[in-house]
Amino acid sequence: MLSNSTNLLRLSQGQLNLLERCPRQFQHTYLQQLNSPSDPEHEERQTLGSRFHLLMQQREMGLPIDSFLQADAQLQSWMSAFANAAPDIVTPATDNQTFRESEHYRTLQVQDYLLTVIYDLLIADNQQAQILDWKTYPKPPDKRKLAQNWQTRLYMYVLAETSEYLPEKISMTYWFVQSEGRPQNIKFAYNNRQHQQTEKELNQLLNHLTTWLKLYQKGQPFPQVVESSKACNYCQFATRCQRTQATEDTIKYPLQNLDSVQEVSI
Repeated sequence: MLSNSTNLLRLSQGQLNLLERCPRQFQHTYLQQLNSPSDPEHEERQTLGSRFHLLMQQREMGLPIDSFLQADAQLQSWMSAFANAAPDIVTPATDNQTFRESEHYRTLQVQDYLLTVIYDLLIADNQQAQILDWKTYPKPPDKRKLAQNWQTRLYMYVLAETSEYLPEKISMTYWFVQSEGRPQNIKFAYNNRQHQQTEKELNQLLNHLTTWLKLYQKGQPFPQVVESSKACNYCQFATRCQRTQATEDTIKYPLQNLDSVQEVSI
């Protein structure tokens, strides 16, 4: 997690999601680097999702993809359905004024942290900038929860902070290519009010992280969620955290004042 060149702690949207959901799980996963037992089914889904991302990247770069499609009927089906649902994305009009780049990488320093984002596809012109993200799980999540996910918030926030686009000129669209029937999308517009709210919540979270890291270096573990939290029911560290027994000194979750809801896994 540390950048050797700048000594800044690198944070992605996934790490922010986990930190907000359960600081102690963040400690186990990223500071102690404890691995959970592998799930073959989950790994298979991840591999297929990675192959689709690579397919879209190669296509955007103008590289041949026929061998990919011929070797994988699932990818061929997804690609065909997506091309029918979003022809303007798959086959854009030739326009030298439009910037398009897959796997577009950006960083932003906030406090002592380096926030990193990778856009599956960024399309931008002199009017607006669109962030597109590919998802390969079958059912789109609730839009309200997806709006509170740090991927949605951080991706648009970083683009606004690192470009000349006003928040109102930025949008983000998730494409769920495996949705039942046909690919579906969920689009989010952005505005200055959301930008200011994200900045406030981001700095709050990072302030907490700074405090927890200082205490952790002195031997104090990161806080846990409240004992009754449902998050413990499916956490691989429940036994390590002694969540099977009631304790009197359980540290209460300090982020309950954030205007957020539990996010979905992305």
